[in-house]
Amino acid sequence: MSDGFHSPESLKRLSVDILTRNRTSTPNAESVAEALVAAQIDGHAGHGLSRLPSYAAQALSGKVKGFAEPVADRAGAAAVRIDAGYGFAFPALDLARRELRRIVPDTGIAAATIHHSHHFGAAGRHVELLAEDGLIGLVLGNSPKAIAPWGGTKGVFGTNPIAFAAPMGPMQPPLLIDLSLSKVARGKIMVAAKNGESIPEGWALDADGQPTTDAEAALDGTMIPMGDAKGAALVLMVEILAAALTGANFGYEASSFFTADGNPPGVGQTLIALDPVALSGGAFQDRLSALVQTILDQEGTRLPGTRRLKNRAEAASEGIRVPDTLMAELNAL
Repeated sequence: MSDGFHSPESLKRLSVDILTRNRTSTPNAESVAEALVAAQIDGHAGHGLSRLPSYAAQALSGKVKGFAEPVADRAGAAAVRIDAGYGFAFPALDLARRELRRIVPDTGIAAATIHHSHHFGAAGRHVELLAEDGLIGLVLGNSPKAIAPWGGTKGVFGTNPIAFAAPMGPMQPPLLIDLSLSKVARGKIMVAAKNGESIPEGWALDADGQPTTDAEAALDGTMIPMGDAKGAALVLMVEILAAALTGANFGYEASSFFTADGNPPGVGQTLIALDPVALSGGAFQDRLSALVQTILDQEGTRLPGTRRLKNRAEAASEGIRVPDTLMAELNAL
């Protein structure tokens, strides 16, 4: 499988064109395109342009409401509740960040819950944008069933991503921690299945609860949580904070992110922003710098999330790498 290199601008234009041809408003298409291209740049192929065919199909069928406009209601002095309107998650998260930036200067902390939502892509992007404005960000989201309760064989929870970002000071990129609570993101298995590739053992179980290296069998089975039983408990925590707290569908109630048939997934996300200066009495930046330096003083260590910086530099100089087979599929749309 060969790859070609493309400019971010050309890929965004193509993405917007595809979505607007498939019952999506231009503002929503631009929000989605920005997020998908950013994920492609950072190396998150499972949350990047590979999602466009299923997004377009779902918008065309009405499973995703391409013309939905998210609505925010103030839920308290430091809280806002956002209805994504069964549309794409990205416009709702754009609105959430705007609301949190407006609230935090007065409160020091603010939270936004989002319901009637959809796949929210690479989780780290939503909090990194907050950290670039000097805020600490934490985001949690649930997704259609993929992980069984520990000891079980039937999926109940999604892979339930969680991401955290903190500002590192002037002229420095934020510290970013972004992880799926399965051993790998389900999107990686989706990409492997699409490309006819096998997956490493230990990523997933088949429908009978047996380990598998077959990506298709893994998609029909369940994902293994990171940390085994402890990871399964963390998955439960995120399910509560992202679905029960937001009033959204649980993973076992949500329809697939990949198919165009059925009802909207209706999942949820919770986004929290904190003012590190106010809450630390001004000590946060020095304290974080000391911790980071202590980590990096040990040979062989690195901070999480740094690979994205290398990928961004390469994309800026060479263009964005996209498999030719995917580009052919996108151009056909």
